[in-house]
Amino acid sequence: MLEGRDLSYTFPGSTKPVFRDINMFTGVDELVAIVGPTGTGKSTLLRVLAQLIPQVSGKVLLDGVEVTRPSPKISLVHQSIATFPWMTALDNVRLVLAGTKMDEQEATQLCRKMLNVVGLAGFEGYYPKEMSGGMRQRVAIARALAASPEVLLLDEPFVHLDELTANEIRKEVYDLVFNPATSLKSAVLVSHNLHEVVQLADRVYVMNSSPAIIVDVLKIDLPRPRTERDPGFLDFVDLLYKGLNVKTAKS
Repeated sequence: MLEGRDLSYTFPGSTKPVFRDINMFTGVDELVAIVGPTGTGKSTLLRVLAQLIPQVSGKVLLDGVEVTRPSPKISLVHQSIATFPWMTALDNVRLVLAGTKMDEQEATQLCRKMLNVVGLAGFEGYYPKEMSGGMRQRVAIARALAASPEVLLLDEPFVHLDELTANEIRKEVYDLVFNPATSLKSAVLVSHNLHEVVQLADRVYVMNSSPAIIVDVLKIDLPRPRTERDPGFLDFVDLLYKGLNVKTAKS
């Protein structure tokens, strides 16, 4: 599916790379996570994978074809809950289809379907001020899904939610992402919450060092659904902590 090959990035005006020689990929029906200390460039890497910003070197490929500009096949959900307060939930979702050739009736039907997928059937006419933070983030996810992407990039999507709401959505997100009603084939999650990562991810890339590199790749083969009470859950959390504490591995 989505592949980053030998990716390096340096902020304009800087001489020091944020990260270098990043190689990663997602498989079909796979949720991949990226973890690392603050400042290692995880969110920047997501934006490179979405081609919202260009890498200094390397390639981004989707289904083996190089991607050189933003594509509707790759959607990004930001950590900030991005809903427009003057628009209803339905209009917020329909915004992603503006400029497409889809007629209004078809667009409305698709957006209603995506709101139903994220559990917001019946809330189409609600404004953001009438919804909780969790509901607004569901609207943002529904909007990303309405673009019919093959890959969904999630940049700390639960960080601004209270823990009860975040935990509720975490329990659903894997089935939500790979719901047969969507076009998605894989997803990439950036998170600082290692318990969240073990709960959701099939495979984890650990970024560390400066410039950041991939210091470890961990496959999480626990059965689903996962909770902290499951045998082996905390062992994987410990392995991730160890990877995050390796500051110069492979540098």
